[in-house]
Amino acid sequence: MAFSENTHWRDSARPAKFFMIDAVAAFPLVLFFLHIKLWSFVVAVVAMIFFAVLRRFGFSIPVFFRLLRGIFAGPRKFSIPWWKE
Repeated sequence: MAFSENTHWRDSARPAKFFMIDAVAAFPLVLFFLHIKLWSFVVAVVAMIFFAVLRRFGFSIPVFFRLLRGIFAGPRKFSIPWWKE
């Protein structure tokens, strides 16, 4: 199989998409197709909107969880754990 002249190594870093939906956001859609109920449709749509908003602001899932961890941990970082004082 020959490589196309239109492809390049720089295209390997592009995010995976299922048509115009991000591949991570398309996973709940697949789960909806496996279990077709109204509540699973609502869960799939909410998850797809959530992932689309994350992508719009430039966050990946691990980066978003690091952001949440930083918000919940607060601005102060202690060098000695509170249980060893």
